[in-house]
Amino acid sequence: MYKSKKKIIFTFLFPSLLGLFVFKIGAMVYSLYISFTDWNLFGSPEFVGLKNYINIFQDERFYEALTNTLLFIAGYLPVVVVLSLGVALLLNSKVRGVNAFRGLFFLPVITSWVAVSMIWKGLLNPEFGVVNSIIEAFGATGPSWLQNPKFVIPAVIMVSVWKDTGFLSIIFLGGLQGISQEYYEASKIDGANKWRQFRSITLPLLSPTTFYALIITIINSFQVFDQIWIMTAGEPTADLVPVMVTEIYKNSFQYQKMGYATALSWILFGIIILVTIFQNVMQKKWVYYE
Repeated sequence: MYKSKKKIIFTFLFPSLLGLFVFKIGAMVYSLYISFTDWNLFGSPEFVGLKNYINIFQDERFYEALTNTLLFIAGYLPVVVVLSLGVALLLNSKVRGVNAFRGLFFLPVITSWVAVSMIWKGLLNPEFGVVNSIIEAFGATGPSWLQNPKFVIPAVIMVSVWKDTGFLSIIFLGGLQGISQEYYEASKIDGANKWRQFRSITLPLLSPTTFYALIITIINSFQVFDQIWIMTAGEPTADLVPVMVTEIYKNSFQYQKMGYATALSWILFGIIILVTIFQNVMQKKWVYYE
């Protein structure tokens, strides 16, 4: 009976498992092989050993792309997490019409990055953009956001925070609604104020949700591509502010250096794995489970 159940389960899972091994695991293994070759999409890949990896670590462009990616994460991560938590606290309030506000905050999430990037490219225009007009209304001069390499990363951070806040807010909102009200009622009896409740109850019990939000946000941040690619298209900064994924894209589809680009992809994959392992190790010190 047990063996027949296993056969039935395997029969239903087989199509999905086949697709997983062929199109996911198989493709990953083949890409690892390609990273040790010199291939321009035409002809057969030529095995070159560690040459691609050696060239990458000797390439200043790689370090520039990695630095820009880390700068993006350093500016984006704390802002989007703190802002999303604040929005979630507001959306968790029991006020009339709160469901409508939840929907409004989530609208940017379901909008494509192409549309968002094109709209913000116009808003950040130094001559007629709304952002600089608001800055000038306060007596200051707005920068050339997408024309000056120094302001491209801050501009991308600003747009990314605007788009992703709704997504993380929903995650935090789910975590907040999972906290029993009994804790807050007991703390009120002990005379705890709102700040003490937030610090001693909300944050510790929300730590598993915060950990999850950090994991997915950091992984997505390392793969930043759409917004910076579209927003800098046609600008003088298009090739001056590289990030990891734009370098992968250019080397593969513009320069036809598939082996080099695949090696870059595996290096990025390794960095993400190491960061994720580090986060999993550190969670034991600050993540609390009921």
